[in-house]
Amino acid sequence: MLILLSVYLVKEFLAKAKEDFLRKWDCQPQSTSCLDDFDRLKTLGTGSFGRVMLVKHRQSGRYYAMKVLDKEKVVKLKQIEHTLNEKKILQAVSFPFLVKLEFAFKVHMQFILKRNTIMFFPHSEQNARFYAAQIVLTFEYLHALDLIYRDLKPENLLIDHQGYIQVTDFGFAKRVKGRTWTLCGTPEYLAPEIILSKGYNKGYNKAVDWWALGVLIYEMAAGYPPFFADQPIQIYEKIVSGKVRRISVIFTMIYFITVL
Repeated sequence: MLILLSVYLVKEFLAKAKEDFLRKWDCQPQSTSCLDDFDRLKTLGTGSFGRVMLVKHRQSGRYYAMKVLDKEKVVKLKQIEHTLNEKKILQAVSFPFLVKLEFAFKVHMQFILKRNTIMFFPHSEQNARFYAAQIVLTFEYLHALDLIYRDLKPENLLIDHQGYIQVTDFGFAKRVKGRTWTLCGTPEYLAPEIILSKGYNKGYNKAVDWWALGVLIYEMAAGYPPFFADQPIQIYEKIVSGKVRRISVIFTMIYFITVL
């Protein structure tokens, strides 16, 4: 009886979450903030399209991570759709283990996110289970919204001040009800069906996120990914053939990874 009640409550929560998501998706809020509302303190990291800066909101005194994108590079590399899609998704989702978009405004297309700490590997089995459980809940939430994430990797996982996961970077996320065919993501984390997705009646679905979670758990335990090589094409060959590195961890961790 308790199990049936729990299943019902989960379904009810996800149904309400989807209603809330669709409402925000169809009616995107307009930000009233601007660049002058923040003091820029230092650069936290750089990427292909810009950088992430630590900023302080002048009125509230709160610290945030500001994602600053170079519009010229975004246009040149044909990433306009991905960039706008990421902003739209971040403004519509709401879940404890997802990074929250607080502000967004145009200067150089800047996102304001809550400040967190980057996750480092390897981890104990207890920590690996703890973090994996949070990602499972996050994927259940996203998939209920018909969102496929497609970019799970250590660099996209932050730890908040309470020690919980915050999934970030929705550049490859997409609303998908059936299958999709785009080859995207990080080579070490791609599922075989993404690599083999081209062709008639192929493609892939949300299941690729669960494959990536298995790879992540392996890396949390071992400190390195199961599929690795100097060139992406070599990584793809190993993934498709199932050639996995042997892992040197305790038996219970091996069992944990095997039964995923």
